[in-house]
Amino acid sequence: MSILKKLASQTAIYGLSSVLGRMLNYLLVPLYTSVFVPAEYGIVTELYAYVAFLNILYIYGLETAYFRFSSQEKGYNYFNLAFTSVLISSLLFSGVIWLFSNAIADVLQYPNKAHFIRWLAAILAIDAIVAIPFARLRQHGKAYHFAVFKLSNIGINILLNLFFILMCPAIIERNPDSIINRIYNPEIGVGYVFLSNLIANGLYLLFFIPDWIKVRLTFNSLEWKRMMKYAWPVLIIGFAGVTNEMLSRAILKYRLPEGFYSEFSNLEILGIFGACYKLAVFMTLAVQAFRYAFEPFFFAQAKEKNSPQVFSQIMTWFVLFTSFSWLILCVYMPYYAPIFLRQESYLLALDAVPWLLAGGLFLGVFYNLSLWYKLTDKTLYGAYISLIGAGTTFILNWILIPIMGYMGSAIATFSSYLLMVIISYVWGMKHYVVPYQVWKILSYIVLAGLGILIDGITKESILKSTMIVLIFLTLPLILERKSLRRLRAN
Repeated sequence: MSILKKLASQTAIYGLSSVLGRMLNYLLVPLYTSVFVPAEYGIVTELYAYVAFLNILYIYGLETAYFRFSSQEKGYNYFNLAFTSVLISSLLFSGVIWLFSNAIADVLQYPNKAHFIRWLAAILAIDAIVAIPFARLRQHGKAYHFAVFKLSNIGINILLNLFFILMCPAIIERNPDSIINRIYNPEIGVGYVFLSNLIANGLYLLFFIPDWIKVRLTFNSLEWKRMMKYAWPVLIIGFAGVTNEMLSRAILKYRLPEGFYSEFSNLEILGIFGACYKLAVFMTLAVQAFRYAFEPFFFAQAKEKNSPQVFSQIMTWFVLFTSFSWLILCVYMPYYAPIFLRQESYLLALDAVPWLLAGGLFLGVFYNLSLWYKLTDKTLYGAYISLIGAGTTFILNWILIPIMGYMGSAIATFSSYLLMVIISYVWGMKHYVVPYQVWKILSYIVLAGLGILIDGITKESILKSTMIVLIFLTLPLILERKSLRRLRAN
């Protein structure tokens, strides 16, 4: 099996767990948008935005540092060291959140919902504790185990959501004296989204029992400092990355002028924008699946003489796939969006989705480019780039939200990722030269963008949208025919 086929195979498996898992999880969106009004869904959107920030803090770059050190060094168990560090810090962080949960709920303007904060603190701790074991599965190429564990978690979460949000109310409505009253409290309402997540995540601890038996809690200050020297810029990169993705959902409620949307409150708009943002998850899934396979791959492949050429070809194929995905998701959006967003009010922010999808595409390109500073141990440069991106996101959100509403947030996300790609490419070519096929890559992105623009300004028609997609495919088939022959020959 060729190197590219091996990477494609690993990406397909990770993609199955991510795409199928998220697709299954995404089936909850029609449930949420039919049961919960936008203001209630706004609570879920905002709190999970904060969870995304805290997830980065809880792992603080040790996942990537584990990949780097375990692939280079022999004779020392970096798994035990990384796991011990994350375990201790996670318990401390979640303990503090739990202790101040009432105050945090009041600050976020969710009085009497401190139990939501405590549940999220437990979710965060479990996510962090299993992060290093999941990294070891990837390091050892155990993609199938990774996929089974992830899909099991998502399946259990879905079943619990259906049980608490649909089945329990229906049973109690038919039989008010049902035994279900002992485990179901209608006052929790949207909180069952968080409780279901917590129970499902708790089962991760059972999945990794073989690891818990073998793990040895240990701490070596010298080795830990070496790992942290590599990891702390990755932490900054992670914070900056989640800022680009989540900041809009964290501050939209506060930065949007009251009455900007006459028919909706700010919390309702946050729920609407958060629901439409979910449609951009399809691009995120493709990027995430690729990242899971590519990160351990490029560390191993870097030792080969032809690695720059391999990395270049991977970038071209990645952009081709994501550009095609961007086009498909945008031109057919009017047909599939109402299936997921069940109340008409949630469709208000659909015009922001193409910008968000494009932002996801450029985020994937940035992940591709990031190999230069990871392979040369110049992760500080990655931190600089990510901070520039985060700063751009913050400034543009601050300026554009009062002027353009949620569209300002979408444009800010796209602009930030595009700027990060440009800076990373320019700096990367000075430190680790990869012969990227720049003009071919740009042609795919521009062609997809033109297709989306033409589709948007012409009359809505499935036939027309399909013709645009077919026209897009002709250029790649012509330009990539030699690559396709080589791949088939291998």
